[in-house]
Amino acid sequence: MSAIPIGLQLYSVREDCASYLPAALKAIAAMGYAGVEFAGYYGYRAQALRSLLDAYGLKCCGTHTSLASLLGEQLPATIEFNQTLGNKYLIVPSLPEQYRNSSAAWLETAALFNRIAEQLAPHGMLTGYHNHFIEFQPIAGGAPFDLFFSHTSPAVVMQIDLGNAIHGGGDPIACLRNYPGRAVTVHLKEYAAGYDKALIGEGDVKWAEVFSLCENGGGAEWYIVEQESYAYPPMECVKRCLDNLRKMGK
Repeated sequence: MSAIPIGLQLYSVREDCASYLPAALKAIAAMGYAGVEFAGYYGYRAQALRSLLDAYGLKCCGTHTSLASLLGEQLPATIEFNQTLGNKYLIVPSLPEQYRNSSAAWLETAALFNRIAEQLAPHGMLTGYHNHFIEFQPIAGGAPFDLFFSHTSPAVVMQIDLGNAIHGGGDPIACLRNYPGRAVTVHLKEYAAGYDKALIGEGDVKWAEVFSLCENGGGAEWYIVEQESYAYPPMECVKRCLDNLRKMGK
């Protein structure tokens, strides 16, 4: 199996987490996941979350954190929170409209991320951006995905979401080739034309090419499973995704 560990984006099982987070984390660890990426904290403080992770042998492989939490007076508290979690990947999952409503806005946002990356570097932390489908919808000046990542420094993580990219008409294989070393954490999400409940390995993603690029110059440090639609209960879906990845040698 590859040396890159596999984590789970907890949004995939958000109702289970909201119901009782300790039981959810215990189940995720029992499946064989090495870590989790947070998208909300379910009312827990950082130290309590860290204690739960340690109890179940899980690492924090990222937090989806708002852009606002990385700016101005909020940044020190965000750094402290993530230090407690043992997390170095502070990934922005979406942007308010004013940061992405034109090519000029995207370029200004790229410059802003460069500044955030510089502020995080002394703490051993990285910021980055997670795409949805809109970043591949052309606007004046080009596709937002390329506008952003061609104007950000290598220190800004390209958290490519494979399924979202294909959904938007993008080519994740080309993204990985065009921005080597940038895909430090990778969202493993399937896409199948005409069927929105496909699990990893059941759709159109070219998995062998993805893994080859990630592991040979792509810079990948974590694979992170994300499942947002369900043919089975969410916990069963994410277990099946991990099982399918194991069958691929991951």
